Amino acid sequence: MTANQFGKKIEGVAYQFRMGIHLIVFNSAQDKILLVSPPNGSYLLPGGEREDDETHIETLKRESMEELGFDIEVGEYLGKADEYYYSTHRKQYYHNPAHFYVSSSWTKVSEPLEDFNTLKWATIPEALRLLKRGSHRWAVEQLIGIEQ
Repeated sequence: MTANQFGKKIEGVAYQFRMGIHLIVFNSAQDKILLVSPPNGSYLLPGGEREDDETHIETLKRESMEELGFDIEVGEYLGKADEYYYSTHRKQYYHNPAHFYVSSSWTKVSEPLEDFNTLKWATIPEALRLLKRGSHRWAVEQLIGIEQ
């Protein structure tokens, strides 16, 4: 397993492939990042599955409107991490390679199009404790490494 691979790939298991594109969004004071909590109560970075032929930027802009109601500008690329996991909600194994970016700016333009998520501003240490996926924690750690 490489440093940016999370979860254990189980031989003989059929994994559903889901390419994720995610974003780290800072508040205006630059001391907290935004987390999204779906109805299952977990915490994730904003973003989601790339659809059809979307570019990474198109995915992030669509997901930001759906989850946050934000028009965003995409800045720094942090990297890619692979994650293997079992979704107890969907009763399915997933291979989720994900690309991570930092938002350079955002503007709230509406209420989120999805009304079932909870949004939380969290400090970096709090986010590292709350984030469910190892790949999402890895992305935040990449950001910390860049800023130090």
